[in-house]
Amino acid sequence: MGDQQAKASRVFGLSKSRITAFEQCPKKLWLSVHRRELAEVQAQSELRFAAGHEVGAIACELAPGGVMIEAQPDLKAALKQTSELLAAGHRAPIYEATFAHDGVLIQADVLEPVGDSGWRMAEVKSSTAVKDYHRGDLATQIWVLENSGIELEAAVIRHIDTSFILSVPGDYRGLLKDAALLEEVRSTAAGRHEVAENARATLAGPEPIQEMGAHCLKPFSCEFQAYCGKDMPAPPEWPVDILPRASRSLVEEMARKGISDLRDVPLDALKKGQHRVVHQATVSGLPYHDHVGVMRETKDWAFPRHYLDFETIALPVPAWVGAKPYQQVPFQFSCHTELADGTIAHRSFLSADGSDPRRACAEALIECVGEEGAIIAYNASFERSCVRGLADALPEMSRELTAIAERFVDLLPVARAHYYHRDQRGSWSIKRVLPTIAPDLDYSDLEVGDGAAAQLAWLEAASPKCETERRAQIAASLEAYCERDTWAMVVLLRRMISPSEQLGEQF
Repeated sequence: MGDQQAKASRVFGLSKSRITAFEQCPKKLWLSVHRRELAEVQAQSELRFAAGHEVGAIACELAPGGVMIEAQPDLKAALKQTSELLAAGHRAPIYEATFAHDGVLIQADVLEPVGDSGWRMAEVKSSTAVKDYHRGDLATQIWVLENSGIELEAAVIRHIDTSFILSVPGDYRGLLKDAALLEEVRSTAAGRHEVAENARATLAGPEPIQEMGAHCLKPFSCEFQAYCGKDMPAPPEWPVDILPRASRSLVEEMARKGISDLRDVPLDALKKGQHRVVHQATVSGLPYHDHVGVMRETKDWAFPRHYLDFETIALPVPAWVGAKPYQQVPFQFSCHTELADGTIAHRSFLSADGSDPRRACAEALIECVGEEGAIIAYNASFERSCVRGLADALPEMSRELTAIAERFVDLLPVARAHYYHRDQRGSWSIKRVLPTIAPDLDYSDLEVGDGAAAQLAWLEAASPKCETERRAQIAASLEAYCERDTWAMVVLLRRMISPSEQLGEQF
């Protein structure tokens, strides 16, 4: 009782991010304040944070002559510094201008003078368009600023312009563009007092009871999902919605009939052949394996066969001339080359020092795959687009690279058409297929285990602050991960071609 009374008597401070969390889910806000240790680290969140930090820094550079409000030693000092600047008649940009109203503290990314006394407030985002939750963020800022005596002439979401191409190193004029939303979100801003009151009441009370649902993923994947899901009734072992691209009408129809487990769905209710395959494999426990079909579709894949996989970085702020925001730039590839006699050789490329990797990558690729043989990828459209991007960036190598792009064949549709194990749970991603067909291969022993982790690793290695020894460690981890991806393709194709006795009976 004592803890609860103390909590009820405490006035909880709020921020823009806490209000955003509250609007996504009251329980998320409560947990983020009272049980932060329950949060799970998410690589995508780290990537989003890194992107936001970089774009924010560029936004300040593009509004020169301003003053940065320092958050040290604390935000009270930031409030004081902002207040003193404005009181002294400051009429130049202010970065991270700090204000508080009704217990809500905000920091405006960029506050720019307009005319004699007005201001434009820019909320900087690393996205390429305005999103719904951005309007809520902006409304909170407007509410606090105007109630702090700031005369707002404009309030904008300043976001990435995808048409930007870096033409001069370090010149980011044109990278960002404004979406003016002051009038559009005024009505939302007017209701911010009530939202803040409700958020404070939530924080002062017990942990909210909140069912899980779509809000757990939008606008952000919530870091407390594992905790919230621990006491939920166990879902069906094989829910109907694991059917790939299952229509909502099908799932709802089954729910109306009281059917939540795929194994209970009548086979004649499934019209798609793929759905029938998934259903039968799930019911029987036996994998669907048409090795003859695999052989037929791959028999013309010429040797030497080059199993190729790229790792890329998509920087919101392009670092290299000719690059666009969020353009996928390959910094690494792995290639296992298989000769007709079954001999395998491995070659790779990695650039992890932050320099432009495109020319060195293209040169290594041309040397690696030569002019003969099929180039095998899993979801080949991605690898093909990477090669075409290199061709666009390096016109003097365009002929060789374009020829390489035309040699790709795709292992994914072959797997999708001719192999399914129920443990894939409706997915043909290579990390779902591989354990069912080659359980001796997985990614659990690797420091870098997926694409998001690879991007984070590259960002760390490419930083000028990264020490040589640490960069070498990261490089080794990246090499091991990318090599595992291409070796997985070699094993996957070999085992899919093998007769079904090695994998289980075909139904």
